[in-house]
Amino acid sequence: MEAFSDGVLAIIITIMVLELTVPHEPTLAALRPLWPVFGSYAMSFFYVGIYWNNHHHLLQATKHVDGRVLWANLHLLFWLSLFPFCSAWVGENNFAPWPVAVYGVVLMMAGSAYFLLTRALIALHGQTSTIAVALGRDFKGMISVVIYIVALPLAFLATWAACALYLLAAAIWLVPDSRIARTLAA
Repeated sequence: MEAFSDGVLAIIITIMVLELTVPHEPTLAALRPLWPVFGSYAMSFFYVGIYWNNHHHLLQATKHVDGRVLWANLHLLFWLSLFPFCSAWVGENNFAPWPVAVYGVVLMMAGSAYFLLTRALIALHGQTSTIAVALGRDFKGMISVVIYIVALPLAFLATWAACALYLLAAAIWLVPDSRIARTLAA
């Protein structure tokens, strides 16, 4: 499951970078119109990297998987696979409200899917397992989804504020979940 997920995430990043077009002029001024595309790419790359890193740490505490876990993981990968589309739409439309809102919906669904994956792993391994002990009530997972929900209406009022909240949620996950590493070490 980990190798398959790693491959899918590598393809997602590859697809996203292919959306960056090279300017036809050899000047710095030629790069200026590309900033929205690059900005949305950078935000999505950051997010995919965070999911990959935390997914890797989560699976370090996993002893085995079952069909429910495989489907939960595929559900997560589905939402992550929409990042290239959303990233391109946001960038091509200069962070317009609808693309930013749809990007937020995809972020919210990916966050929810990750939460469901953790719950499927806990159900499989038990409430006293390393994963269950490490994640506890999973405040990070729940607060991220709440941040996305708050950001959605902001996308129509101030897209910069919605994007700032998306980056805040990413910052929460920037450092891989140390609870798992601490629990595994104990």
